[in-house]
Amino acid sequence: MNNLDRAPTTDPALEALWMPFTHNRLFKKQPRLVVQADGMYYTTVDGRRVLDGLSGLWCSNAGHRHPKIVEAVKRQLDVLDYAPPFQTGHDRAFELATALTTTVGRGFDHVFFANSGSEAVDTALKIALAYHRARGEASRFRLLGRAKGYHGVGFGGISVGGMVANRKAFASALLPGVDHLPHTHDLAHMAYSRGQPTWGAHLADELERLVQLHDASTIAALIIEPMQGSAGVIVPPLGYLERIRELCAHHGILLIFDEVITGFGRMGSLFSADRFGVVPDLIAFAKGVTSGVVPLGGVLVKTAIYDAFMTGPEHLVEFFHGYTYSGHPLACAAGVAALEVYQQEGLFERARALEPVLADAIHSLRGEPHVIDTRNLGLAAAVEFEPRAGAASLRAMEIFHHCFDHGAMVRYTGDIIAIGPALIISETQIAQLIDLVRTAIRATP
Repeated sequence: MNNLDRAPTTDPALEALWMPFTHNRLFKKQPRLVVQADGMYYTTVDGRRVLDGLSGLWCSNAGHRHPKIVEAVKRQLDVLDYAPPFQTGHDRAFELATALTTTVGRGFDHVFFANSGSEAVDTALKIALAYHRARGEASRFRLLGRAKGYHGVGFGGISVGGMVANRKAFASALLPGVDHLPHTHDLAHMAYSRGQPTWGAHLADELERLVQLHDASTIAALIIEPMQGSAGVIVPPLGYLERIRELCAHHGILLIFDEVITGFGRMGSLFSADRFGVVPDLIAFAKGVTSGVVPLGGVLVKTAIYDAFMTGPEHLVEFFHGYTYSGHPLACAAGVAALEVYQQEGLFERARALEPVLADAIHSLRGEPHVIDTRNLGLAAAVEFEPRAGAASLRAMEIFHHCFDHGAMVRYTGDIIAIGPALIISETQIAQLIDLVRTAIRATP
């Protein structure tokens, strides 16, 4: 039975919650409720096991309830539940900051903690603006993003973001002076690319056009996702990121990588900066830093940027920004444990080894009904469908519902099904996941 054929529920227990990014009325008629998670699987309220094909929401990179991470949080709770991050500190925050900066290297010697990807992005944007001001270049007020970009839901993030649905209701309150590069999603030249497309590096030169339009002296930073996950796994063309880096350096524009999705093993490395050999000035991260166990985000900062703030009298606050839960003890304990798990269990190396397995599987869907593209990079992949006439995104939604009903959790965005499993997935589970997607495609008109 298709989810759309189910009898409506009138369960009043579902009414109080206004769910995020959810069609609330339809969901509450056809709820998909999970009650437990372990490893690669969710368990539903009716006792079914569902293979998690999206690491929760691109976050549970070490799988669900990894015992070492869970135990670290339990131990921390027995010692310290909370400490204010303003004018005091606690050992776990410094431990995690040191572990992160030591692991990342490449001149990222400082980290500013937040609680989510949205907060991490807004923090990075504020650091960029304040950095130029500290250096006497307050004229650099303009922020750049990309079409189809997703940078969370803070006003800074939706301003530099390029997803129309996220912006249109708030257009009157978006940041001034923001502009956007075009996206790199062009199926006429890129359809069915395996890994990075060979066409499209020239699209980076659109940054030069924006410099000519606005003048570099007004531009503070460009923020991009190395691989655009929320827009449906849009993979950067060969040479594109390298050219972006070159142009930003030439014009004195800070380059921010939003690695909220791509960080912590999704690309087979700690960050995309390692995979692509392209080093930004700031890295916004979240999600996989704790494997989704406790909310945590942050910004990795180059030493030269940090040092620009460390001037003036020592008794004055250098950067007027932060959150009540910046570097929360439970989150930091989870983060320290997650880093140890990634390293000790070789999960980044495992992701690299599984990348061609997922690539073969996802591209085997080429030729299935209504499929117009399959694409992949790292442990991320997508299938794009021809939109149904007069009902954009409905086909992908029905495929998503069919997958969940038959034992697999994927994600749909527009007419795209996205896949991003935990780094612990097996080759057999990859095959099972894609077979379930194939069955759902064939069952959906």
